[in-house]
Amino acid sequence: MCQPRLQQSSTSVKPVDDNLRNRLAATEVTFEEILTQLVDPNVLGDRNRYREVTRKHSELKAVVDAYRRYLEAEAEIADARELVDIEDDAEMVEYLNETISTRTSELAELESELRVLLVPKDPDDEKDVIVEVRSAAGGDEAALWAADLFRMYERLAERSGWTVEPIDVAPTDGGGIKEVTFAVKGKGAYSRFKYEAGAHRVQRVPKTESQGRIHTSMGTVAVLPEVEEVEVDLHDNDLVIETMRSQGPGGQSVNTTDSAVRITHKPTGIVVSCQDEKSQLQNKLKAMRVLRARLYQIQLEEQLGERASVRKSQVGSGQRAEKIRTYNFKENRVTDHRIGMTIHSLPDVLDGDLEDLHAALTADDVARRLAEEV
Repeated sequence: MCQPRLQQSSTSVKPVDDNLRNRLAATEVTFEEILTQLVDPNVLGDRNRYREVTRKHSELKAVVDAYRRYLEAEAEIADARELVDIEDDAEMVEYLNETISTRTSELAELESELRVLLVPKDPDDEKDVIVEVRSAAGGDEAALWAADLFRMYERLAERSGWTVEPIDVAPTDGGGIKEVTFAVKGKGAYSRFKYEAGAHRVQRVPKTESQGRIHTSMGTVAVLPEVEEVEVDLHDNDLVIETMRSQGPGGQSVNTTDSAVRITHKPTGIVVSCQDEKSQLQNKLKAMRVLRARLYQIQLEEQLGERASVRKSQVGSGQRAEKIRTYNFKENRVTDHRIGMTIHSLPDVLDGDLEDLHAALTADDVARRLAEEV
């Protein structure tokens, strides 16, 4: 009696192409080399080198684990197919066919996973971040909106287990913020905050509006990965460092010593100031961190042959027509214009719940980079 055999056309899957397979095999070789380096005394004795090796190990481990699961499933399918051709027991043939079908589906899923894992990661994703929020078009209401954005990012950091460190803030008399610069410290901070760079538009009735009319205001956000001193080449001769007394709202002096610091980088014209700390030295150190972050971004853009200043591209001119996201209070709506995504939970977003937006933006980023690889 003839036994049921595997129908190849219904359960077979196209194997990964040679290019992808070669990349995966090469990645596995690199991973093994990194494992050797992790126990190398020379690497263990060099803090910077050891940190870089452990970072690469962490990145490649997920790829190699998935690749090995792929090879295991592939081998199991091949063995099952051989057995199907010689097996006479009907139940065993059925079991083998089910195994082949299940493992073939797993192969397809693993291939998709591997293609995503092989997309080059942003080398800055794991870094701390420096964020600059500024009020733009909209007058006093824009300053209040900038303060709301700052609070939203404070809550985002708190939800993520990161810490916020104020660097410089210029408040307004009405309780708003003209501009604020702050650092967010924590693993992966840049990987989330980078999606916040750009112009944020708010549509709402201001507290000062007596006739209930909706106003449109803007706030701009620049996001910079914080870098080590060794990543940016700074020369003392290129810096003009000035000290002054810290100023509060309306110009009222809040400090009796010249603790505020302003640093001008002569080659680029970048000006950074800090007055958050009482110590002049601490303010100088904070200002230097911001300056290094800005110069690092310029270096990256120049290396890529793109815009000379990523900050300018991020914040634009601050006009109402330019926006990456709109927050509409009347409709309880937040719309991200880059991916066409709208969610109706504005209070949650302003409370720092940006998980859904960031997940969608990350998926879109990966999809675009995957398309570029084809």
